[in-house]
Amino acid sequence: MQIEHPYLLFLGDARDALAAKTALGIVDWRREWCLGQMRLEGCKADAKLPDMNPREAAAAGVKTMVIGVVNAGGVLTESWIDIIVDAIEQGLDIASGLHMRLGDIPQIADAAKKHGAKLHDVRLSTQRFATGKGDKRPGMRLLTVGTDCSVGKKYTALALEKGMRDKGFDADFRATGQTGVFISGRGAAIDAVVADFISGAVEWISPDAAPDHWDLVEGQGSLFHPSFAGVSLGLLHGAQPDAFVVCHEPTRRTMRGVNTPLPTIGDVIHMTIACGRLTNPAIRCVGIAINTEALSEDEAKAEIARTSKTYGLPATDPVRFGVEPIVDELARHYR
Repeated sequence: MQIEHPYLLFLGDARDALAAKTALGIVDWRREWCLGQMRLEGCKADAKLPDMNPREAAAAGVKTMVIGVVNAGGVLTESWIDIIVDAIEQGLDIASGLHMRLGDIPQIADAAKKHGAKLHDVRLSTQRFATGKGDKRPGMRLLTVGTDCSVGKKYTALALEKGMRDKGFDADFRATGQTGVFISGRGAAIDAVVADFISGAVEWISPDAAPDHWDLVEGQGSLFHPSFAGVSLGLLHGAQPDAFVVCHEPTRRTMRGVNTPLPTIGDVIHMTIACGRLTNPAIRCVGIAINTEALSEDEAKAEIARTSKTYGLPATDPVRFGVEPIVDELARHYR
């Protein structure tokens, strides 16, 4: 799946910033690809981009309108259909991370056929994947894993891509979720792949590479989350990571959306190594990424120092303080 940019980000009537996390994530990491946003009455999210309609966006050079808002069930709201059709008529492609297939909506399908627009259903790849083989592939790989879902695995992988490139590493971010695909322009949403083919899909996302090339594979869910552990395990086996970074949000006590207690960072390290050895016996943890958004700067620094001392590993908040300690750890072990 190759999505053309620049983008017009459609925020719809998002009730808060979290509902527009797809759009906001794209802006955070690919601001240069984003020319504008379109918001409907009542929208509470703001990507800090110029507001424009599809006609204005097309005139500005936009190639694709991205549905950058999520909702319960991942459905496409009926009131959005006319807006999407208008965007198609203005010459734009449409990309969506929702669970509904754009082409299943007759008005959208007819408009796309008439105007030659591409419809990208990021969660519903047309790529056929083989089952995972587990054979060791050339190249190096790092996977971000989590004590929970929504703790910063994507942002950590993207920050590592930038930090490693700045230090001379040959490194690429590999997207496994819909927002990551919009950010990278390619990839597959692993949580929409049939279970038997998850590890094979990750082998496809991160294929054979040069011996010193690093693929930074975006993690999903958590091995300890009762809802998503199956996806996390298949991703781990397919990625065959040489290295992994544990991502953690220190103020949580239960896992997101369920009453299951949050595992410790140590629990995640031990489980990831135990399960990851199936496809890469040399797997090792190289750092801890702590999401300190809910902490003051002094609290954040204290939490990072305590965690680093407890586990004997470099720790940082990749967004707040950068990833240099983890990149230095990679350089020590793999250069």
